[in-house]
Amino acid sequence: MEMERDNRAEQDYLPGAGVVDSHVNAVLQSEADLSERDEAEHMHEEEYEHVDYNHFTKAQFVDLINGLVKESDQKKSDRILRDVKPLFDELRERERTSALNRFILDGGVADDFDYKVDELTRQFEASFKQIKDRKAQFLRGLEDQKNENLKKKSDLLERLRHLSDSSDAGNQFNKFKDLQKEWRNTGPVPGTQARTLWANYHALVDRFYDNQSIYHELKELDRKKNLEAKLELCTRAEKLSGVEKIKDAIRELNEFHHEFKHIGPVPGEDKEAVWLRFKAASDAVYTRRDEYLKTLQQELNANFDQKNKLCDEVAEYATFQTDRIKEWNQKTKEVLELQKKWETIGGLPRAKSKEVNKKFWSAFKTFFSNKNTFFKKLDEERDQNLKKKNELVQRALALKESQEWDKAANELKTIQHQWKDIGPVPEKFREKVFKEFKEACDYFFSQKRNQQGIQENEQIENLKAKEAICVELEKYSSEGSATRELLKEFEVRFNQIGFVPRKDIHAIRNRYHEAVQKFANSIQGLTEENKTRLLLENQLLDLKNDPLGGQKIYQKEQTIRKKIVKVENDIAVWRNNLEFFGRSKNADKYKEEFNEKINTATDSLQQLKEQLKLLRTVS
Repeated sequence: MEMERDNRAEQDYLPGAGVVDSHVNAVLQSEADLSERDEAEHMHEEEYEHVDYNHFTKAQFVDLINGLVKESDQKKSDRILRDVKPLFDELRERERTSALNRFILDGGVADDFDYKVDELTRQFEASFKQIKDRKAQFLRGLEDQKNENLKKKSDLLERLRHLSDSSDAGNQFNKFKDLQKEWRNTGPVPGTQARTLWANYHALVDRFYDNQSIYHELKELDRKKNLEAKLELCTRAEKLSGVEKIKDAIRELNEFHHEFKHIGPVPGEDKEAVWLRFKAASDAVYTRRDEYLKTLQQELNANFDQKNKLCDEVAEYATFQTDRIKEWNQKTKEVLELQKKWETIGGLPRAKSKEVNKKFWSAFKTFFSNKNTFFKKLDEERDQNLKKKNELVQRALALKESQEWDKAANELKTIQHQWKDIGPVPEKFREKVFKEFKEACDYFFSQKRNQQGIQENEQIENLKAKEAICVELEKYSSEGSATRELLKEFEVRFNQIGFVPRKDIHAIRNRYHEAVQKFANSIQGLTEENKTRLLLENQLLDLKNDPLGGQKIYQKEQTIRKKIVKVENDIAVWRNNLEFFGRSKNADKYKEEFNEKINTATDSLQQLKEQLKLLRTVS
């Protein structure tokens, strides 16, 4: 009857039976629960250690993936690639779009655009392919190994079944222990076969022990040793509730479960108790883990709220625009402060991290893109300003040796005004270009001041010489020995003398003209008409030597012409009026008056024409 029960027990564990005893079922269910919990723990562990790659440059992505090529932890590589690959693709697509826009702006047609990736992109794609190929190879090897393990364990089950049914009890127990050792040392099998395979193994182990009644004492001794081993595992598992790092506790508990599972059977009366103790120790660790995950989730949600708020704050900077450098620099400090706050905040819930990271870094990058656009435009303007100022420097250098003092000085002053109107140049050239310009201007004006010092001395001497001529004219006038020939000599001498100080120009000229007036008045036998002509010739000769003489002679000519026109009009009106006087009683009296006016005006007209004729000879 006992043997029949054992046979039925094995049949229950065979594939397709679908029935296991309560202890085995509990162990198997525990393993399934542990697997699910490990997966959840792994998910949260990944989240907790999540790195923000949103602000990585292309070169940083390449360095990262090159490091993953040498990474032995395939799960770690997969996790990082899952985060990095979409971000790199997005970065590459932005570069392609930018290149396409430039191609179209340069007159190209979109259909003709051929985007060639850069060296960094080629490196990234090569490393990515290498990692994916290695993963595929790893998975194929893993699957092949599992299938090989399945064959080994299936073979071990056959050998164990044969051993259990064998009637040779000589050395069966040692062979059984060897089979158990081989089973423990054989790795995992495909998941679809694991549960059934384990159930059959466990049934055959019990069947072996039940069938080996001749070795009952040895069996019981072995089961007691198994009990001691499992009790020791219970003790070690119970201590895990005091381990500070919950991840370390979970990792050790996984190892304990694997060991507990493969130790072998214990005495039937202790089986349930030892399992319940081990399960209680495990549940205590899981309870801590669940509390930890709950707290972690709360922290992650709190971090999400903080980072979401920062997203709203940084979004305002994405639309910021100004033409002032100071304001850009101030806003940059504020944005970088937000970045510091962002980096001090911990991880995020995995389901929300990508969206909130993209929201923050998108606004962050938009701000700096706008800033770079502004400063790029500013640099272009400053480069143009530098070009303009260099042109002014060359003009100033060309004038620095000029001795056309007034002309060059006026041109340099104009250039200096143009310099002030030009905006700033690049900082690294500012001092150099200003120094060159200032040195050229300073050199010229220094030379001009030196020349002016010489000229001032000469002009003072010229003033003294002209004053001496005025004294001579006044002397001859008072002595009554003035003649036309002598006046001509004084005129030549006076006009041959150079410039006088600016402040004395009008004074010496007025004194000279007064002296000439007295001199002409004192010439014996000179008619009024000749005197007027003589004075006019003197004035014209003086004007001819004036720097502004041409303008003044023109103005005098216009004045004479206006007088001529006025006198001619007056004469015409008076002659017209004479025709009406014949009808009046006092006609003779009026005719005499008007004829006198006409005669005087005619003489005046003649003098004006003579003056105009003389003026033309001078001009």
